[in-house]
This record gives sequence, C-alpha cells and structure tokens, in this order.
Amino acid sequence: MPEGPSIVILKEKISYLKHKVVLEASGYADVDMDAIHHKKIMDFKSWGKHFLVCFNDFTIRIHFGLFGSYQFHKPKRVNPKIALHFNDDDVYFYVCTVKRIDQPLDEVYDWEADVMGDQWNPSKALQKIKNLSGKKICDVLLDQNIFAGVGNIIKNEVLYRSKVHPESIIEKIPEEKLKKIIKECRIYSFDFLKWRKKNELSKHFEVYEQKELKSNGKEVIRKETGATKRISYFVEKEQKLYV
Repeated sequence: MPEGPSIVILKEKISYLKHKVVLEASGYADVDMDAIHHKKIMDFKSWGKHFLVCFNDFTIRIHFGLFGSYQFHKPKRVNPKIALHFNDDDVYFYVCTVKRIDQPLDEVYDWEADVMGDQWNPSKALQKIKNLSGKKICDVLLDQNIFAGVGNIIKNEVLYRSKVHPESIIEKIPEEKLKKIIKECRIYSFDFLKWRKKNELSKHFEVYEQKELKSNGKEVIRKETGATKRISYFVEKEQKLYV
C-alpha cells in the first residue's frame, strides 16, 4: 500500500499537468466521466494516502489501497479505474478507489493531521492520542485521522527508532516517549521520501521485513498485532513493552 511519501512523489511527478485541460476522462470508476471532460486542473494535492485532483468546483479523490498503481503516457494491458487524457499526454490509475468530492476540501480534511503537510501539528496529534484509552500504539499509528500518511512501514520503523514495543498501551507510554514517536513519524516520512526517490528504501529498513538486525544480529520478531492484526516487526530486547 502506498504510504504518504509515495503520494507526495506522485504529486511532484504529475505537477507538469497542472492547469492543463482534460480533454477526456475514461475508465470504469463510478464517477461521472463526462463532468471531467474539458475541465482545467486547478491543482494536485495530497492528504496522507489520498491523492487529490482539484478542479474548479469539485475534486477527484484517488486512494490506491493495497494494490493500486499509476502510469504516465502509455496504458498497461489492463483497464484503468480512471484515466485522464490531455492534448499531448495521458495518465492512468489502476486498482484504486475513486470518489468525487463536491465540498470544499477544508471541510473534508484536517490538514494538521497530514504528517508530511506544511500544516502538520504534532501537539494536536498528542492531544488526540491522550483522548484514547486501551488502544495499542500499533493501531493508533495507523489511524489516518491522527497520522494521515503513516502506513505499516513507517509504523514499524518509527517504533523501532523510538524503542517502543508495538503492543504497548497508549496510556502506559510516558508522554516524552509519545512525543518521540510523533516526532519520528514526520522525520521518518521525509527519510522515506528521500530514499524512495533514490530507489533505495528497502536498503534502509531496520526491522520491516527483516529477520535480524543488520547492526548486531538480534532477532526481529514478526507478529500480527493490535485490533487490525497488521504485521509488526520488532526487537523484544530493544523495544520496551508498556502495559
């Protein structure tokens, strides 16, 4: 599943089509394609894992889920969920969910929750966390209303950096540790962005999909954790369990 940094990369890649007119939209998404024809793209935005194509009076939201992808210029040999055709170019989106948003985006999105956004507010994230009770940190980090853009890679690497066990209960984690986790979510997201652009992200994984630490050979545990049963990777002897 693409995480926030990958959506930021898409936004950068597609920026050359900003202010271009869509001659035609096609695909099998359940949106009115005719409404997109001959519309000028006003902007491209991202919020966490959501990619937003902004027109004057509505927005098309694309979410890639587990298996979504995109391609410029030439199509794949499968039908796109939605494709935008321009006078001299095309862009195709596959295996994604597509939704039309008619409200102003400020009414839909909390921009302060986007860990890579200019308006990211770590203090607000801390307050949201403090209002939770009985939740495990592995679930909370995947809550897009608090950490928009954080996925399983970022979750695991941030908890390793912060030396916190993924099954730790929120109210048992010291506030300074919570602040450390929140801070690392943004730091690691931008590290992710840098490494992804260089096609070397996996080379920097400390625990994600690892069997042992590269630094000292300690065992990395792989386990389904939390209410979501998402896979966590952690080192028991280095990550403290707060319960």
